[in-house]
Amino acid sequence: MFRLLREDLQTVFKKDPAARSTLEVLFCYPGLHAIWNHRVAHFLWKHKIRLLGRIMSHAARFVTGVEIHPGATIGRRFFIDHGMGVVIGETSEIGDDVLLYQGVVLGGTTHEKKKRHPTIGNNVVIGAGAILLGDIVIGDEARVGAGSVVVTSLEPKTTAVGVPARVVRRGRPEEALEHDREAIKAMLAEQEGMIDRLSRIEEKLNIKTENNGKGKAGADDKMVRG
Repeated sequence: MFRLLREDLQTVFKKDPAARSTLEVLFCYPGLHAIWNHRVAHFLWKHKIRLLGRIMSHAARFVTGVEIHPGATIGRRFFIDHGMGVVIGETSEIGDDVLLYQGVVLGGTTHEKKKRHPTIGNNVVIGAGAILLGDIVIGDEARVGAGSVVVTSLEPKTTAVGVPARVVRRGRPEEALEHDREAIKAMLAEQEGMIDRLSRIEEKLNIKTENNGKGKAGADDKMVRG
């Protein structure tokens, strides 16, 4: 247990350049507090002490702003940066060396008692505000851009962005946060495409309006002649 706690501390220093001291991490990192609480709550859940596990997770949500269901399975060296607004559902499965930013949701899409939350592979990075829904699989070393909504599985070493998310890169990014740059590029490209489509629609509507006006004028002329 102590080895695991020390590993979690080392993970914070590895994944957050803002971390400066062990005391600062121990007292000021809600993502770390949330995962430590979850490890105990998950132990209780597995051993059928489920009410106490739920109470622990509820208390951690109040203190840290991170909601992790005690039934969720989480691997080693998991880190939640900032943490506020993160929600991890009951049947979620998270691999090793995963990095989540604030506002990430691993949610379900059915009320049936079955696997209904995402499975996250190893070395995955999920950007701030991303929402992953349903029994989908995010492959190893995949990247999900900030604000994306993922409803289908992603292959390993892919980068997905957008609403709904689509793959914009295959192959592992050179930098851990490269998915944010790809997200901006994809959003700008999508915005340009929407502007172009709107321009074409407006042009067609103007032509139609002009034609209708000419037709009405012609009908009025005939009535006057008659």
